[in-house]
Amino acid sequence: MDEKKQLRRSMKKQLENLSFPLYEDYSYKIAEKLFKDKNWLEAKSIGITISKPPEVDTLQIIRKAWEQGKQIAIPKCNPETRKLVFRTFTRFSQLEMVYSGLYEPVVSLTEEVNADALDLLIVPGLAFTKSGFRLGFGGGYYDRYLGEHKKQTVSLAFSQQVVAQLPVEPHDLPVSKIITEAEVIECER
Repeated sequence: MDEKKQLRRSMKKQLENLSFPLYEDYSYKIAEKLFKDKNWLEAKSIGITISKPPEVDTLQIIRKAWEQGKQIAIPKCNPETRKLVFRTFTRFSQLEMVYSGLYEPVVSLTEEVNADALDLLIVPGLAFTKSGFRLGFGGGYYDRYLGEHKKQTVSLAFSQQVVAQLPVEPHDLPVSKIITEAEVIECER
């Protein structure tokens, strides 16, 4: 566990050094690759987070999905049960700030979406291997949720977030694909 904490700290520090112009440029390039991806093109419903720097910007991706008539669902975390659910999301006024400065859906304004109703799940993380394993932010929410979600999974990352290896535990589930500003990685299984 200490190794994961150190890796999280190290990656956050690296990402904080990414200048705003590069952050915007790389986020745009990643989004453009995603919009051409078969999984995106075929998906009618997409699960995605509301990003905050230094994560790849997802706001432009959400807007594009709405323009294309795709249903968007965003995560709501329950810290007591350590569970994640996705809820419908049709406008930014349905958000509220919760712990750690994260934005989540207002429950009274949104509806829960079953895991099997999401055609594509865009999974966040701090670091990734080319085989699709990821280092999350430490809550374990996505590790648990990935066990329920059986459809396509994609992670969006800056090239520097793709590393040679990560500590992998038995409960860790890999994503199918990683999209960076430089490449699309079909994860080895």
